Amino acid sequence: MQLYLDDISLPVYKALASETRIKILNLLADTPSTISDLTQVLQISKAILSRHVKILENANLIHLSNSFASSDQRKKVYTLRVDKINIIFPKKIYLPYKERTEEVKLGYFSDFDVIPSCGLASKDKIIGKLDDPRVFVSNERIAASLLWFSNGYVEYKIPNALEPNQHPRMLELSLEIASEFPGSNNVWPSDITFTINGVDVGTWTSPGNYSDVRGKLTPSWWDKNFSQYGLLKHLRITENDSGIDGEKISDLKLSDLDLNGSPFITLRIGIREDSVNKGGLTIFGEDFGNHPQNILLSLYYSEDAVAL
Repeated sequence: MQLYLDDISLPVYKALASETRIKILNLLADTPSTISDLTQVLQISKAILSRHVKILENANLIHLSNSFASSDQRKKVYTLRVDKINIIFPKKIYLPYKERTEEVKLGYFSDFDVIPSCGLASKDKIIGKLDDPRVFVSNERIAASLLWFSNGYVEYKIPNALEPNQHPRMLELSLEIASEFPGSNNVWPSDITFTINGVDVGTWTSPGNYSDVRGKLTPSWWDKNFSQYGLLKHLRITENDSGIDGEKISDLKLSDLDLNGSPFITLRIGIREDSVNKGGLTIFGEDFGNHPQNILLSLYYSEDAVAL
């Protein structure tokens, strides 16, 4: 589960602000339990215990589990709904440079090669048929706000807005992304490679394809058992190396991309044939997942001094 510094995550923060509820979570981490089981261990009344359990349920931290159903159908067996919580702080970067940012809508790819399971969805519906690569050439693809495939790539051609007197100092790519699994699988690693101007920048391994809770922006018509949200990742290519969220992934430098040599920047996101974890990928646009954005590509640059 991912938490953000916003009001939507507040029920989780409140649920964790109790010694008793922390004890309940620890007990359920060891053994799925009924209300009676928990009251015996914690030595508190069922009424008080039930209130704590309700708070944890409302925060989507625990749930009734069919996998551990009691032989007595009147007993409710609780288990953990998540095994990890990440708190995401706003990411900001402060540089003495100017910035140009291009928004790239998911359906505006210029090339692709995808293998099912695959598909596109707009904020209102699934585009075309599921698992039919032909939807990737349909006119409706421009409305896509969710894109997924089990293997292959999508490629975007983005305007390079730098003028001759402007010199690139850093390139940043920001997008919400996850693995791809038919339905969903929270533990499904996938090695996703980012390629810019024909050069492999590096590979990031997505941990899974998440449906433990509904994405904050994911439309209500989208099946709750399908992928709900991804991880917001920031790929930064500097004059020294390349990294994702501050962790180095390669020695590739900004100068290796020849940004001043073309009016366009090509961005390919995909799964390499020699990848160890071929778990596909899902990209979330402004109408799905947890972040109201499409793919963002930012160039930070300096300018030649103006002669006086």
